[in-house]
Amino acid sequence: MVKKYYKVIFETQEEGGYTVTVPSLPGCISEGNTYDEALANIKEAIALYLESLQADGLPIPDENHLIVEVEAPYVHTTST
Repeated sequence: MVKKYYKVIFETQEEGGYTVTVPSLPGCISEGNTYDEALANIKEAIALYLESLQADGLPIPDENHLIVEVEAPYVHTTST
């Protein structure tokens, strides 16, 4: 068995918890009330996603995203 690694994006939700997406696996999304729960849930979602692709005879995608943090320029705001 070959291990595959995918980048995931955690987004905090206003009501609490996280939504997690996998850019290289379109439609693969999960959520959780805590980081650990969301992480466990997305791992399960990835496994199910890949199993579904295999069952349908489709190729397993490679990770193809480069995610980089970029500093935004300072934006001066004025108070009125």
